[in-house]
Amino acid sequence: MLSGQRDPILVPEVSQHEVQVRQGFTGTELLLFGAIIDPAGRGVGGQYDIVVVLKGPPEPIRLREKARFAGVWVNAESTDFRSVPSFFAVASSRPIEEIVDQKTAAIYEFGTEYIQLSPTGIIDPEEQARFAAGLVDLKTRQNLYQEIVGGVELREDVLYQARISLPSNVSTGIYTAETFAVTDGRVIASAMAEVAVRKVGFERFIENSANHWGLYYGFAAVVLSIGMGWAASRFYAMI
Repeated sequence: MLSGQRDPILVPEVSQHEVQVRQGFTGTELLLFGAIIDPAGRGVGGQYDIVVVLKGPPEPIRLREKARFAGVWVNAESTDFRSVPSFFAVASSRPIEEIVDQKTAAIYEFGTEYIQLSPTGIIDPEEQARFAAGLVDLKTRQNLYQEIVGGVELREDVLYQARISLPSNVSTGIYTAETFAVTDGRVIASAMAEVAVRKVGFERFIENSANHWGLYYGFAAVVLSIGMGWAASRFYAMI
């Protein structure tokens, strides 16, 4: 009797499916965990590597390059990216180059250098690479792009967990956490979970006002600024 070998099954979970952004929000830590189930009944036992990719909602970005002209820094070249992850983090059980080759890493975006940024218009490949590297460097310095080597821990040959920090400047929206099981350089299983990052309280009121009543929101902001300036001037005049 012949039987084919079946691939393992990933069962992912997230410590919180909703992150609430309130006034004074300083960031939070997500725990992404789950189980790797082998239908053949074998324990993981080092047979698989785990890679977790957490991505924030995409957004369009125009990136400008600064150039020195007559002793002054001015805007020079620029390029537009149609779909840039607002947040991107990769956690892996080992260094990515020890898990998969560059082609596989590029297909599954296993690293910041493999993010699919979708530039618009006609652009020279070298110039495109320069702008892409600049964008990734900017996001990395803002702690919005992260690579966490050894950030996935395997336990009891079945369970895995990874901790990824969300900084205070994260964008709101739906975040996708995709987990991959890899063996012999080949992705053999994947599963996805979602996390919603939402503003609540007064911050949510401000966001909704700006999005749905932009004209009135702008007028109110101008009036408020003028009023605060006038009040400050009267206060200092009385001192």
